[in-house]
Amino acid sequence: MAQIVYSSKINKIRSFALILIFAGILLMYGGILTKKIPWLMVTFFILGVLMVILSCVVYLWIGTLSLKAVPIMCPSCEKPTKMLGRVDACMHCKQPLTLDKDLEGKEFDEKYNTRRYSKTKKSEENQNKK
Repeated sequence: MAQIVYSSKINKIRSFALILIFAGILLMYGGILTKKIPWLMVTFFILGVLMVILSCVVYLWIGTLSLKAVPIMCPSCEKPTKMLGRVDACMHCKQPLTLDKDLEGKEFDEKYNTRRYSKTKKSEENQNKK
């Protein structure tokens, strides 16, 4: 069976922003190739510039989010990494990580970071207390 490889949330968002930059540049290049049709060229250029600007906004957002992330040492590779949410993966070795004692030993699932899971968990705890 193939091993599932997890990715850090910060790295996923940075990869998305990088893809936006390359897609924007490719669209602008497509605008150069269609210079005989002015309206199409301008459309490609505007879309390309908007994608590059959007990637800058995403990079700014993930930078501020990265400042709020919890810095930890990965137990596998012993390198410093940052963790967002209840579960995340190491940026270097892709090891699943959690700081939540309730999730230790459970199968890694990104649903643990969702608000829906948190609400159902709290409602289960309230049911157990009654």
